[in-house]
Parts: sequence; C-alpha cells; structure tokens
Amino acid sequence: MRIAAPGRMVNGLHVWASGDGKPVVVLEAGIAASSVSWSLVQPRVAEFTRVMSYDRAGFGWSEAGNGTGTAREAAGDLNRMLQQSGEPGPYVLVGHSFGGLIVRVFQQLFPERVAGLVLVDPVLRSDWRVPTEARRRMLGRGVMLSRRGALLARVGIVRVALKLLMSGSRRIPQAMARVSAGNGASVTHRLTGEVRKMPREHWPAIAQHWSEARSFRAMADNLENLPVSAAQLNENAGFGDLPVVVLSTAAAPAEHLHDARLSSRGEHVVVADSGHWMQLDAPDAVVAAITRVVAQVRAL
Repeated sequence: MRIAAPGRMVNGLHVWASGDGKPVVVLEAGIAASSVSWSLVQPRVAEFTRVMSYDRAGFGWSEAGNGTGTAREAAGDLNRMLQQSGEPGPYVLVGHSFGGLIVRVFQQLFPERVAGLVLVDPVLRSDWRVPTEARRRMLGRGVMLSRRGALLARVGIVRVALKLLMSGSRRIPQAMARVSAGNGASVTHRLTGEVRKMPREHWPAIAQHWSEARSFRAMADNLENLPVSAAQLNENAGFGDLPVVVLSTAAAPAEHLHDARLSSRGEHVVVADSGHWMQLDAPDAVVAAITRVVAQVRAL
C-alpha cells in the first residue's frame, strides 16, 4: 500500500504547508533528503507562523526533473513553485547542508523575495568549488553508488532490503545487496541509518521514496554537479542588513563564521551536541534560530 502525499502538488513539486502568519518560512532539505526530514521542526514552527516544506524534483513525492540537479536549477524550481503556490513573500528561507547553498543562490537571484535566512550546517563551498583529487574520487564513488542504487531500485532490491532492515533484520538484506551489486550493501545500509533518525511513523514513506529509481538518479545528479553548484554563488556579494543565522556543529568551520559576518544582522551559533543532521539531532536549536529570524523580520 502506497503512502499518500500529505501536501499538494505545485508545478510538479510536492508542497506541505501548515500554520498561519507572516513571514512564511520555507524549509529546504539537504542533498538527498525530502520534506520528511523536517518532521521534528515544521510542526513547532507552525505554532507561530506559516511554514512550508517541499520535495525537490526527483525526491519525496515530487516528479522527476529534467535538469542536471545544480543549485541554480533548484533555486529556479523553488521560485516557480512559490509563485504558483499562492503563499505570500518575502520568505524566511531555511536550508540544511546542500539546501543552504540553494537558498543562498535563491537569495542572490531573487533578493526581493527573501526576508531572512537560516543556514543549518550548510555545505562548504570551499571544499567543492575546485575539489582536490581525493574529493573528486569521493564524488565519483557517490555518483557510482547512486547509479547502482537506481538499478537496485528498478529491480526491487532496495524495497525489499529497506523493509527487512527497518524490521530489524540485517544479514539477509546485506547479503542480497552484495550478491546483487558487489559493494551495494552500503547503499541500503547508509539510507537506513538516516531513516532510523526520523520518527518511526515516517519510516514507511521514506522507504517508499528510496524504493524508486528517480530518487537515486536525482541524488547522482546533485553529487555529480556539486562543484558546478558551489561555483554558482557570488562569493563577493554580502547580505546587507538581512537577518541571518548560521548554525554549525562543534567543528564550526571558518566559512560559516564568514557567511554570518556578511550581514550586519548576522549571527553564528555552534550547536556542540549535534551531528550534521541538525534538524533531527538538535531540533530545538533549529527552531530557536527560526524564531529569532522571524521575530527580527516582524520588527522591521
């Protein structure tokens, strides 16, 4: 039995909106994530303003895209979706990881449509603009595993393996993946690791999404074009007085602090007890950052 989309389709993208008030907060997921990754954050933000999460092309309940998966293309898709959604701007954009790059590119392309930004452990552009040979190999391996995952999904291996893994069985799905695709066991195993961070009621939907080849193809496109995406941001452009909060893990890279200082209202916060999936590991910190930016926007 397929899990029905909780929201509505807008220009081919699945959109889930809740709450009331202005400014509208828009949640942008990471490189291989969907609206479901915001399940611990969106209900709490909906308590004090209108909030939207959505699935980029190819992910979640959205239709497959026709592009190459760059940040600029995703920002264009987001702009068209917002125009057709009927949700008023300007918006507070919240981006996790690769989603942080997308909302930065969106802000540079459509500055009049952005009221504030929250960047949740955003991807480091300096790592990917001109990647080292080691990072190129890492990306290449990620693309290869994603293409392999698409093949596994087409023949039903991913669906069966994820179902068994989430039920607690490990040996059978890992053996199936090894037999089917050599080192393909890591595909389903890594996906299940992220699935287990979500509230259990969302596991079936995530397993359904990653049982479809289009999700793996979209992830492969995002990874393959990550250096192109990183170069699409104008590093010389500041934020002016735009309210901005940048959240970092304990590693707190210098680039995050630099980005916060691009705004006269910028703030850099280290969330020491969180991993990269901050909206799942430390949702309180993410909600608090959104609350502060929304308050600043309302005070303007």
